[in-house]
Amino acid sequence: MQSLTVVVPAYNESEGLREFHARLAAVFDQLDLACSVLYIDDGSRDDTYAVMCSLRDADSRVATLRLSRNFGKELALTAGLDHADADAVVVIDADLQDPPELIPTFVTHWREGFDVVYGTRESRAGETRFKKFTASTFYRVMGRLSQTPVPRDTGDFRLLSRRALDALKTVRERQRFMKGLFAWVGYRQKAVVYPRDPRFAGETKWNYWKLWNFAIDGITSFSGAPLKIATYLGIGVAMLAFVFGIWIAIKALLLGDPVQGYPTIMVTILFLGGVQLIALGVIGEYLGRLYVEAKQRPLYLVDEYHPPTPR
Repeated sequence: MQSLTVVVPAYNESEGLREFHARLAAVFDQLDLACSVLYIDDGSRDDTYAVMCSLRDADSRVATLRLSRNFGKELALTAGLDHADADAVVVIDADLQDPPELIPTFVTHWREGFDVVYGTRESRAGETRFKKFTASTFYRVMGRLSQTPVPRDTGDFRLLSRRALDALKTVRERQRFMKGLFAWVGYRQKAVVYPRDPRFAGETKWNYWKLWNFAIDGITSFSGAPLKIATYLGIGVAMLAFVFGIWIAIKALLLGDPVQGYPTIMVTILFLGGVQLIALGVIGEYLGRLYVEAKQRPLYLVDEYHPPTPR
């Protein structure tokens, strides 16, 4: 019998975890697969791991993985995928915004020959207009800048075949943007459109500052365009400064040069200084990523791991 493992990273999700598992278990009962679920506790501060352990005690299909501290969702997800061993793996969040009931549809397309089946959000219930606008803008900017096409309005909710999972495991970069890595592995991919539900319980762990940094990580991980933009901006400013210098020289020769121009000088200095700082900041982002990669630290550390109980 073919096997399926569902990977669920969680951080402070104790309020909705039991409801999530109840719905997921009902889906497992419908599938003619050897199903299991791997819950990853990403250093939660509440009793998320205790709930995971109680689910494991009650259901032999449950495995639990506890990280030594909070490493962030991307690395928690990586830890789960590293420990998954199945013919197909589904990635889903524990907040029930992505419906587990869509997994059988993913499995159907997988059996049709697709290696990656991902969920594309038709709508996003429970989110503000500003959040929807920024998310839409981010995906479109990524689509323009990234050399790897990243599907629009698509999160981590997806199914990976065995060979897609094995390919993904070979990528060990530290600054991980999983949505881009899922697309990078290639193979046959298919989208499944669905309406995204609001959170079942609790609050989102993503504020706008974290989302901004996440967007920067995504863009710099999959595109060198910011460096090119900084270069083009520098060339453009240099050309403008050269033209402006010629104009100043001609004006001085023809009309004289009284002691004036303090505002012009200040504006020019501030403008050039601002452009230089922007360029240095862009270079610093990429240099910081090289520094992190050069240290070669482990992606994550495991505190406890309990595989499913053999039946």
